[in-house]
Amino acid sequence: MIVKKWLPCLLCLIFIISLTGPALASNDLENVKAEAYILTDADSGQVLLAQNEHKRLPPASMTKLMTMLLAVEALEEGRVSLKEKVATSEYAANMGGSQIYLAPGEEMTFEDMLIAIAVGSANDASVAVGEKLAGSNKAFVAKMNAKAKQLGMKNTHFVNANGLHAEDHYTSAADMAILARNALNYPRILEYTSIKEYPLRDGKFILYNTNKLLWWYKGADGFKTGRTEEAKNCLTSTAKQDGLRLISVVMASPETRGHFRDSMQIFNYGFAKYAYKIFVPQDSVAGMVTVGKGNQDKVEAVAAQDAGSIFEKGEKAQITNQKILLKYVDAPVKKGQKLGEVRIYKNGKQHKTVDLIANTDIKRGGITNQIKKMFVETYLL
Repeated sequence: MIVKKWLPCLLCLIFIISLTGPALASNDLENVKAEAYILTDADSGQVLLAQNEHKRLPPASMTKLMTMLLAVEALEEGRVSLKEKVATSEYAANMGGSQIYLAPGEEMTFEDMLIAIAVGSANDASVAVGEKLAGSNKAFVAKMNAKAKQLGMKNTHFVNANGLHAEDHYTSAADMAILARNALNYPRILEYTSIKEYPLRDGKFILYNTNKLLWWYKGADGFKTGRTEEAKNCLTSTAKQDGLRLISVVMASPETRGHFRDSMQIFNYGFAKYAYKIFVPQDSVAGMVTVGKGNQDKVEAVAAQDAGSIFEKGEKAQITNQKILLKYVDAPVKKGQKLGEVRIYKNGKQHKTVDLIANTDIKRGGITNQIKKMFVETYLL
């Protein structure tokens, strides 16, 4: 009886270990069964591995990554707040499929709705959020398609906000990688999609993340699964190890949990073959800039993002950097104001530029403060 009880757990453990053990050699990628897939460097967008990456396929609930992107953009722009109430329409309540069973007229905070989408893949919450932001489901879907066009997603067309199967609702692995890379510009999306479980309705309804890579793969911290009979098993995901962040998209994986297996194999390939050289980590201080006419004399300049570059392990590429920083700036200085940049070079050619920005606001000093500073500079220095 004990053997029978623990046998399923043992088999699952063996399955996970087999995929997180020794990394794949390139000729082992034939084990990936997804119809289409892509692996990219999140930093540069460089394609590291791909198959049928431009083929139009149904994305199922991976669609919700676009819904979340538009929702978080609205938050950033101040068009909605996290604690603002979202009312559920009868149309949203009748979505079916993966849901949190919203009732017509039921209200929930915008943040809880977003987490229900990110963690529980809630179809009803996706439509409710879309209606909140655009006034109607149709208007929100139009915004989704406009955003896809803006991002350069050339093989994408949305019909709904949740990914329930519909004619003419499609995307590609390459397009989803573009969407995922853009989503990384909004830390809140990664924050929400990395939540493993979440208590909803005062703990009476527990959401469990549909993305099992959060438990099974080192460094995995987002994004979105997808599953319908037509789309099969899909997953847009990201993982970071030793400073290197990769994005993987697999579509139409035919077997149960195949989208997780395929994604782990693809990530294994990427982390085995590539590494990341970093010069200035995001938010770290790269230098100080003198401030004139301010209530403080200097301001820290920090990197707006990681300043570094991906490289293939074993390659002889020379990766160098050059910091360029203003010597002086007049107050007022706004947090996030550009004060310089880090230029990354590969084999002598400029590969990337990262802004160095002010780490804090510096207000303009009053006349008394300026006179004191002039006195010190004139007589005491």
